[in-house]
Amino acid sequence: MKLIIILADGMADEPIAALNNKTPLQAANTPYMDMLARKGRNGLLNTVPEGFSPGSEIANLSILGYDIPSVYEGRGVLEAASMGVDILPGEMVMRCNLVSLEGELLKNHSAGHITTPEAAELICFLNKKLGDEIFSFHSGVSYRHLLKMKGGNKHIRCTPPHDIPEKPYSIHLIKAESIEAEQTARKLNNLILDSQQILGDHPVNKKRVAEGKDPANSIWPWSPGFHPKMKPLSELFPIKGGAVISAVDLIRGIGVYAGLEVIMVEGATGLYNTNYEGKTQAALSALKKNDLVYLHIEASDEAGHEGDVLLKIKTIEDLDSRVVKKIYEETIKWDEPVIIAILPDHPTPCAIRTHTRDAVPFLVYHRDISPDMVQVFNEFTAREGAFGLLKGNEFIQTILK
Repeated sequence: MKLIIILADGMADEPIAALNNKTPLQAANTPYMDMLARKGRNGLLNTVPEGFSPGSEIANLSILGYDIPSVYEGRGVLEAASMGVDILPGEMVMRCNLVSLEGELLKNHSAGHITTPEAAELICFLNKKLGDEIFSFHSGVSYRHLLKMKGGNKHIRCTPPHDIPEKPYSIHLIKAESIEAEQTARKLNNLILDSQQILGDHPVNKKRVAEGKDPANSIWPWSPGFHPKMKPLSELFPIKGGAVISAVDLIRGIGVYAGLEVIMVEGATGLYNTNYEGKTQAALSALKKNDLVYLHIEASDEAGHEGDVLLKIKTIEDLDSRVVKKIYEETIKWDEPVIIAILPDHPTPCAIRTHTRDAVPFLVYHRDISPDMVQVFNEFTAREGAFGLLKGNEFIQTILK
């Protein structure tokens, strides 16, 4: 059988009073996911092993079947693979957000979802002013960029900026976890403070402020690591060929190390205005020639980070009507059976605007599966599903049996 995993980033949530104590997934109109839950089997999945934070890098690696303690080397190195940034021996790579500060508070993790051209100008500026034989900045998409550090020590505690919206940033600066890492932490914190001294007056930020937009007035490095040791999925599972489709460098980077073809789709943004139809068509085309397609949709996660309940509901409904519907209606006509699996990687509750490590609901459907008793798809009905509670790589191992 072929397998398509539809990964709805951050779709899971918690009950919200304004929704009559329903989650956005429960409140959303999702006839196609409900139908697949009814015709298929359901369960819960713990995507984050003990000792790791609930980041998308951890959760997606886990869903794809990797043993996290063996392969995890931080988020930055995964994004570097997608961006074509080489990692030389002794180079530590970190994700580097452009963020928006307001006084002592980290207002948001995305610099108001700064555009890629604006961000590229700022990253080039940072490289000229702060880059040297130790540090170099590498431009990515929107607020997501990379920082390379020669001779760094990865034993530092970094707080993801999306974990601390509207909170004082200074108490969340980088901290050393060993004596050997103290110099690394000090240099990185100085770099953060230096960036604040020069970014605020840049013409890009002056223009954004004049337009009523949040400025990108600080960098925020986090998730350090070195070159990872990952085997292609074809060496771990009976998969002859695979593809990944995402607007996010992190997921594309995982795909590179996993040996998957990375398919770029014009108009894929990672936000609510992403090109759902283009990504869906690309997924169907890729599935015709591959055993596995990993279709990653970021929009619900970003809505959760913004705390925007109505937008999150819209992203879930768009996923159902513009992605799931088309994939089901097309693949049901194919001679070769197709497994459709749908799940979030982690919850991103609107109330707290960051990730949690709670188990996520998932459904698995193919034409020959024996359905369980679940009638609709959400965080609570999935508890009654036939798969029960799975952990990490048990998900892909189970559905590939």
